[in-house]
Amino acid sequence: MEIRFTQSPQETAAMQTQALRDHFLISNLFEDNQIKLTYTHYDRVIVGGVKPVNVSVALPNPSELRAEYFLERREIGIINVGGNGTIVADGTTYVISKMDCLYLGKGTQAVSFASEDDNNPALFYILSAPAHHAYPAAVCKKVDAQPVELGASATSNKRTVYKYIHLEGIKSCQLVMGLTVLEEGSVWNSVPPHTHTRRMEVYFYFDLPAAHRVFHFMGEPQKTQHIVMANHEATLSAPWSTHFGCGTSNYGFIWGMAGENLVYTDMDPAPINTLA
Repeated sequence: MEIRFTQSPQETAAMQTQALRDHFLISNLFEDNQIKLTYTHYDRVIVGGVKPVNVSVALPNPSELRAEYFLERREIGIINVGGNGTIVADGTTYVISKMDCLYLGKGTQAVSFASEDDNNPALFYILSAPAHHAYPAAVCKKVDAQPVELGASATSNKRTVYKYIHLEGIKSCQLVMGLTVLEEGSVWNSVPPHTHTRRMEVYFYFDLPAAHRVFHFMGEPQKTQHIVMANHEATLSAPWSTHFGCGTSNYGFIWGMAGENLVYTDMDPAPINTLA
């Protein structure tokens, strides 16, 4: 498990391209029959990817956690962005199709991941945060996520938001998680930009064609910087940092937060005409 420490606004403002990528970008999340984990000290969130091809892959217990098992003091949200797959948690099997979400609460001991088709493996993206209470396991299918349409074609940000783990959805201690899909011809995400110093956030981009990229903007609103991102890459957003992006094609992205509260709308706006 890779460890990432926090960076201050002052440190980040002085970083050039490679330093920004080293500290905030997470690549190579999906490797055959492996689970890849990154532990960030932003609210102690763990970001991960699992690609089971022809074997079942178990959730490990990294020594850094100093726990009896991974979810002894944690909760986890899992969204599939690949082919159909299954997750077995303490003997219960969950069938998770593309863009379905599974939440597992504190105290879940044994978790394993598998694909239904070797030629079209599941790609499980995961976020985990510390938990103080044991909420029950829950599945939210994409079709049941009560999609919300936002934006407009005129501003190139027409998109559909699917909320999974949030105050009115799957219950959690501090994890908030969902995804957004941009329509063809729309490329801007998370406009109007904002920050929320009470929560960190992670963005994970998917369904971006291989020849295309997303320019993900970060940094303080008056000191913006950017990272060029490919498909299936994630980026950490510090609580003080803005987070929005523009692609050379439409795409989808999973957003996930942890921190002070579970209020999806708790944000401090950074209007476009104030950015620098």
